Amino acid sequence: MTIDVTPTSVSGINIRSSQNRLLIKNGRVVNEDGMEDADVYVEDGVIKQVGRNLIIPGGTRTIDATGKLVMPGGIDPHTHFELEMMGAKTADDFYKGTRAAVAGGTTTVIDFVLPQKGQSLLEAYNNWRQKADGKVCCDYALHVGVTWWSPSVRKEMEQLTSEQYGVNSFKMFMAYKDSWMLDDYTLYQAIEACAELKAIPQVHAENGDIIARNTEKLLAKGVTGPEGHEMSRNEEVEAEAVNRACVIANQANSPLYIVHMMSKSAVQALQIARARQRQPLYGETLAATVGTDGSHYRNACFRHAAAHVLSPPLRPDPATPQAVLDALADDHLQLIGSDNCTFTEKDKELGKDNFAKIPNGVNGVEDRMAILWQKGVNTGIMDPCRFVAVTSSTAAKIFNIWPQKGRVAVNSDADIVVWDPRLERTISASTHKHAVDFNIFEGQHVVGSPQYVVVNGRVCLDDGDLRVVEGFGKFIKTPVNSPYVYGEEAADSVEPRAQSPMIHTPKRVTNGNTPSPGFGEELKLVNKQLEAMSGLPSGCSTPTGRKMRDTAQRDLQSSSFSISKEVEGLDTKTSVRVRNPPGGKSSGLW
Repeated sequence: MTIDVTPTSVSGINIRSSQNRLLIKNGRVVNEDGMEDADVYVEDGVIKQVGRNLIIPGGTRTIDATGKLVMPGGIDPHTHFELEMMGAKTADDFYKGTRAAVAGGTTTVIDFVLPQKGQSLLEAYNNWRQKADGKVCCDYALHVGVTWWSPSVRKEMEQLTSEQYGVNSFKMFMAYKDSWMLDDYTLYQAIEACAELKAIPQVHAENGDIIARNTEKLLAKGVTGPEGHEMSRNEEVEAEAVNRACVIANQANSPLYIVHMMSKSAVQALQIARARQRQPLYGETLAATVGTDGSHYRNACFRHAAAHVLSPPLRPDPATPQAVLDALADDHLQLIGSDNCTFTEKDKELGKDNFAKIPNGVNGVEDRMAILWQKGVNTGIMDPCRFVAVTSSTAAKIFNIWPQKGRVAVNSDADIVVWDPRLERTISASTHKHAVDFNIFEGQHVVGSPQYVVVNGRVCLDDGDLRVVEGFGKFIKTPVNSPYVYGEEAADSVEPRAQSPMIHTPKRVTNGNTPSPGFGEELKLVNKQLEAMSGLPSGCSTPTGRKMRDTAQRDLQSSSFSISKEVEGLDTKTSVRVRNPPGGKSSGLW
């Protein structure tokens, strides 16, 4: 593969190549609210036309996307590049990390500025900008951590949300005692400040005090290996913190975004909280959660086991990946990130004799989209529209960069993935673009990956050849007061509130199954269209593209859903138009 790593090329021929005219023809455009057969014309890094029979000027490069899906570039809402923690520094810096992102179809990342206790938030923000601006291969935005509290922190939060800095989200930790963790009183203050600023409060939800005590007890008993990591912070510890964070947010009359939810218990706690909350709650999970599990912590090889250590940890319950996939499909969870935070084998060995000293983090930014496609779309659990919602569009809406990002539409940025649903590959550390020699998805066979990736109009993955430019990406400001979080859209951005704290399980429609009684004849036609994916202007069941199965029903793993059937059915006529709110929960049935 050819990789352009020359920074000076940004001011030369490569920056001009980003402004070349590009036509993507004969593909099926997939957005979060529907699919249509359309050509896409790009000029000067912006989508200028979407449709058929376009009038295209001469000198335009053409990509033939016959049999392919044309989707908005992925937005990874959770990365850690060039982060120093636990005595180590991540192997993926902003160049290597965004290079890996582009290779996997992600065209925008949102990284975390994490100040040390007592450090100025503005100083930390400026440090991150200096690290990233000259290295990123795609666009990026920043969340900022609130790791301590004082009147000066509150003032700096207000400054960061100004037009000058362009930050609309702040992350608070309920774990990492004695480093980044906030107590409940301080967490309440920070969430209140976010609500006042119309910013988005995020929390890492684990009970840090329980983890600290459990760690002491396990080490005293001689449990020092990586298995102790999950034992010290089991899913009850995560679920308790999710509930507590939601209670605090409700008291503050604030929305809340919970990062990297890793367990069935945590998801259940979030569902119950939604029944009482006055403001929206958003849940994010990870590629690691759906792509592997916590059984690796007991591997006899320390290198293997330690490579899977992250917080919250992977869960040993083998049913967790399926349950989390269900939650993504059912809109109980709204986004999937990577929490990409890679450390070398040497760095992981800092915890050789004490699991509490193993630097936390795994890979995922490169394989996030392929893993979800394999586990979710190829099995019939979600349709391509829902895939676009959870990997791109919903993040763009929450962080207020939609429709500039997260949509294939006129005037949107030309961040585009031409996705080949038949492209087969085996994930391996020997071929990935990360700066580490271990991949937690090693050996997994996936069907469906990007063939072309366009970043701001520049073809950066060209029929499998990676041609990124160091420093080509730019910083994207995320304005406060997101309409999706604080505006009229917020009421529909997550599932409807229940009248009691019972868990809400919506009725869903899946490929070819008979709808539940009362859904009407129209939905039977919709089922047939979902099977054929026949070029509807809006032909996806967003956000829940399936029906909850009863114990007597067949397993969705053997679903008749086939993306190959979808791309082969380009000429099928349709008669029903399905409309849903972009990336969110529909009111009523549709």
